[in-house]
Amino acid sequence: MTEDELVDSYILDHIDTESEYLHNLYRQTNLHLLYGRMASGHIQGRLLKMLVKMARPKNILEIGTYSGYSALCLAEGLDDDGWLHTIEINDEQEDFTRPWFNNSPYGKRIDFKIGDALKLVPEMGMTFDFVFIDADKRHYVEYYEMVMNYLIPGGFIVADNTLWDGHVLEKDENDAQTLGIMRFNDRVAADNRVEKVIVPIRDGLTIIRKKNNQE
Repeated sequence: MTEDELVDSYILDHIDTESEYLHNLYRQTNLHLLYGRMASGHIQGRLLKMLVKMARPKNILEIGTYSGYSALCLAEGLDDDGWLHTIEINDEQEDFTRPWFNNSPYGKRIDFKIGDALKLVPEMGMTFDFVFIDADKRHYVEYYEMVMNYLIPGGFIVADNTLWDGHVLEKDENDAQTLGIMRFNDRVAADNRVEKVIVPIRDGLTIIRKKNNQE
C-alpha cells in the first residue's frame, strides 16, 4: 500500500463506519456507472454529514448529484425539518439515482431535479443556507456567482475537487476542466464577500462562508 492508502486505512479505522446502504450504493456506482470515483466515498461523506450537523441548514442545494452518495450523506445530517434540493444535468443518470433516494430513510427530505442548475435555481424562488458544488468544473465560477445570489449571509458553500489531483499546479492551458478549477480558486481567493479555506481531503474540498453585512 502507498502512504496515502495507509493513511486512508488508518482514518477508516477511527471514524464512524459506513452504513450498509451507502456501502452498497458505492459498490453499485462503481459496477454500473462510468467514472465511479466521482462518488464522494466514505471519508468525504462523513465530513459532509458532519458539516451539515454543525451548520444546521434548513435548505441545502447540491449541484451535481451523480449516483446520489453525497446527497444521502448531506440529507443524513439534516434536522427533521430540513430539505435537500439536488440537481443533476445528465438525464441518463435519473434511472440509476432516483430509486436510491426513494428507498433510503431520507427520501422524503430530498428534492431531486434533472436539468441545468444555472437555469433551475433562479426559477426555484428560494434561498439556501448550505450549497455543495460537485459538477462540471468548467462552470464552477458561474455556479459560484449564481449561488451567491441565493445564499443567506452566514451560509456555506462547499466545493469539491478544488485541488484536482494536483493538476492545479501544472497550469495546463489545454485542459478546460483544470482551467475551470483554477479560475474558481482564484475567484474565491480574491472575493472579500467570503471567508474560505481549502481542506486537502481526497481531491481538495473548499469550504466557503458568506460574510454577514456587518463583517
